[in-house]
Amino acid sequence: MNKSLLAGVGIGIAAASGIAAVAGLDVFSSSPKYAQVVAASPINETIKTPRQECRTVSVTHRRPVQDENKIAGSVLGAVAGGVLGHQFGGGRGRDVATVAGALAGGYAGNQVQGNLQDRDTYTTNRQRCQTVYDKSQKLLGYDVTYKIGDQQGKIRMDHDPGTKIPLDRNGQLVLNDQA
Repeated sequence: MNKSLLAGVGIGIAAASGIAAVAGLDVFSSSPKYAQVVAASPINETIKTPRQECRTVSVTHRRPVQDENKIAGSVLGAVAGGVLGHQFGGGRGRDVATVAGALAGGYAGNQVQGNLQDRDTYTTNRQRCQTVYDKSQKLLGYDVTYKIGDQQGKIRMDHDPGTKIPLDRNGQLVLNDQA
C-alpha cells in the first residue's frame, strides 16, 4: 500500500477522534454548567427531650392539737385574770375589776395557747420531682435559592451545596453526589 494513503487515513482518524472529543466536551454549547447558589438557609428542628429532675426539700408540719379552739388557754387565762382583777378596788369596783381581769386574761390565755400550738412543729424531708425538657437542634436540610441564567428557583437539599450546583446536559440540577 501507498505510504501517503496510510498517512492520510491515520491523519483522518486522528482528526475525527479530535473532533468527536471536542464535540463530547460541549465546548461550543452556551448553556451553563452550574447553577449559582444565591442563598442556603439551614432548616433546624427543636427537639425537646423530657426528663425527671428531683430534689429533697424540708417540709415543716404543725403537730396535731387536741384543743383547736384554745378553750383551755382561754379558761386558764380568765381564771388568772379574774383572780388578779379581784385584787383591785373595793365593793362594786372590785366586781368590775374582776370581770375586766377575767375578760383580759381569757383573751391573753387564748393568744398564748395559739402561739404555743403554732410553734409546736416538726420537719420532714420529702422528695419533689418535676419534668424538665432538654432542648437540642436537629438539622433537617437547607432551603436553597439558586439561579440558572436569568431564572431563579428554590429547592430543599439535605446538605449545604456550597456556591454552585452542577447541571446535567439537559440543564437540570444534579442533586446527588454523582455528576
